[in-house]
Amino acid sequence: MAKFIAILGPDLSDAHSRLAAEALKACALRGGYDLTVETQNPSSPATERSAPGAVEADVVLLVGKQTPPAERFKNSKVVAVSVSDLIAHTSQILRDAAGAGAAPEALAAPLTEPLPTLEKKPAARLVAITSCPTGIAHTFMAAAALRKAAEDLGYEIKVETQGSVGAKNTLTAEEIRLADAAIIAADTHVDTSRFTGVRLFTTSTKEAIHAGKEVIAQALALPQPTSAPQTAGEARKEEQRQRTGPYKHLMTGVSYMLPIIIAGGLLIALSFAVGGIHAGDNTGTLGWALMQIGGATAFKLYVPVLAAFIAYSIADRPGICPGLVGGMLSATLGAGFLGGIAAGFLAGYLTKFLNDYIKLPKELSGLKPVLVLPLLSTLIVGLTMIYVVGMPVKVALGWLTAWLNGMQQSSALVLGLLLGAMMAFDMGGPVNKAAYTFSLGMLASNVYGPMAAVMAAGMTPPLGIALATVLFKKRFNALERDGGKATAILGLSFITEGAIPYAAEDPFRVIPCLMAGSAVTGAISMATGVQLMVPHGGVFVLFIPNAVHGLLSYVGALLAGTVITALALGIVKKSQPLPEE
Repeated sequence: MAKFIAILGPDLSDAHSRLAAEALKACALRGGYDLTVETQNPSSPATERSAPGAVEADVVLLVGKQTPPAERFKNSKVVAVSVSDLIAHTSQILRDAAGAGAAPEALAAPLTEPLPTLEKKPAARLVAITSCPTGIAHTFMAAAALRKAAEDLGYEIKVETQGSVGAKNTLTAEEIRLADAAIIAADTHVDTSRFTGVRLFTTSTKEAIHAGKEVIAQALALPQPTSAPQTAGEARKEEQRQRTGPYKHLMTGVSYMLPIIIAGGLLIALSFAVGGIHAGDNTGTLGWALMQIGGATAFKLYVPVLAAFIAYSIADRPGICPGLVGGMLSATLGAGFLGGIAAGFLAGYLTKFLNDYIKLPKELSGLKPVLVLPLLSTLIVGLTMIYVVGMPVKVALGWLTAWLNGMQQSSALVLGLLLGAMMAFDMGGPVNKAAYTFSLGMLASNVYGPMAAVMAAGMTPPLGIALATVLFKKRFNALERDGGKATAILGLSFITEGAIPYAAEDPFRVIPCLMAGSAVTGAISMATGVQLMVPHGGVFVLFIPNAVHGLLSYVGALLAGTVITALALGIVKKSQPLPEE
């Protein structure tokens, strides 16, 4: 068995020391190596302190910037490596160091005996799940980034995508069992009960997209579970500790609500197309039937579903019943989507509290999830919504709706500027989703202006970038120019995330340009009184009769923002070398 000593240099931070030490120990355990880790950073708690005497080891790993005395390394091979390379390629570095090469003459003498031959271990096997609130762009971008990172590191990975069309490339129980680590890159609730007994690293889709190799390294650096596999309840508690808080719960509710409100909005638009703006008044006609399905049914379901899945994200299945009832009460009391959000969080945290603190005899424990929790949580949530939350939220929502309906041109302009800039600020992130969620709520309250501004402003960033790659070719490299066509299609489909690769390469120049174009688009849309009856669909909803009120102004706003974005990018971005003809 090869004997290693890894010496972590004094320049490493506590976090890097701890991460490097865990990665080394985990890989040494899998590879069958004898490993000791020392540190020269006196403030680091991660490892043992460096000893002054000679090193007795086959291989010495010097991690970071350091030059310990050469006499410590007699008869040892010395390998110097940076901490970033070590964390990203731990297994490969240990294999290479154990199997070949003599020590540098300046540091150590050759080994007196050859190292024992070690069986080559297979590459690390990983499994992952990616999921974002809308289940479209970030879900698949994160999956692609993790696959690329694993390929670069020489690892095997299978990624399950939980997108808008359901789970694809689903992981099997055997694949999970054989995995060295599992990664959950999600901005919504993902059930982790399948991963009991497996290293499980939870992060966001954004981190997976921008730092795939680091995410994989951190997953493999987690300690191997030594106890019996977790129960589903224990796994659930661990997931709760890893969550990012209320925003993630809200986005889980939005992700389940979104298909309902999109279907309902499109059916309402089809109703107008078939029977005119008063289609719902003509009982028995096709237009009336479509309005019954979309407006009278789907739009009444979206608040209960929003509340139920916020509660589900917090408290798992026991939260669904009180969440549904609280959301339905919010809809019937007139508290709308704001009341639904309040009902969801109330139901979730209350149910979780009751589940944690109510203890029943073992013989009666089966009654807790089917009788005790639903009864108590639904009763308390219902009474709270009726007597405490419902009326104040109804008044607040009514005031907000009246203010938006009665806005003058100046205030509409300001609101459009704000919503447009928010849509481009993080291109599908929390700020973008906040603007979109606000507009969804206004749409359900029959206020259609914010939805028009938000959708147009969300289309502008990728469309502006696509136009800039054509008008200002010298500002983009060959890969960016080739991707312009795909970016344009994403923009036309209202997928703002298509702009992310360009923004990630040059954020301080690109993001302000995107925000400027989107702010102008939102302002024009709001100031000219454009109204949009549907919450998604991009440019394709323009072909549905009566889906957009103020069609010419809407198209003008979209074109103006696209051109401003492209011109701004042409001005501020640096030229890139073009290939020779």
